[in-house]
Amino acid sequence: MNEALIRHFRDLRDGIHGRAISREDKERLFVTAVELLDPTARTALEELNADLLLGTGEVVASGVTRSKEGGLNAMWSLTWPEQRALHVQPIAVVAHYGAGFHHPHLRGNTVGDWPMNIFDAPDAQAQIDTLRVIAAGDAHNLVFQESYRLMPAITQRADATS
Repeated sequence: MNEALIRHFRDLRDGIHGRAISREDKERLFVTAVELLDPTARTALEELNADLLLGTGEVVASGVTRSKEGGLNAMWSLTWPEQRALHVQPIAVVAHYGAGFHHPHLRGNTVGDWPMNIFDAPDAQAQIDTLRVIAAGDAHNLVFQESYRLMPAITQRADATS
């Protein structure tokens, strides 16, 4: 993780992202990074689906979209029946490159930013622990905002032992 931060700080110092200088080149890198990150993001969310949601969830990917402000976004969402019934945000991994940003970041729906320095498949795979933490943080915050009843691993297992 410290390597990613050091790379992030060097990019800020040098005014680059990877080897890209222009916004156009950085956006191309972002699109490629999202493609590379897709299997890793899905893995992190499917692990939560198996453990917390007992397989009742579904991972949905948005692909790269442009925001109203002119930035780029991509989202992997984990939705499940209890969450949808209560109209609560899904657990998410979000890649975003804001219009005024120097380079892209990763975050959740309720968890803040982490540098997104992905230039090849090993970089994307190395993000698995970060994505797990983002997804777990989102799950925690959603339970805190709503209720433990959002998590089938708690409610269904409690029902089975009652």
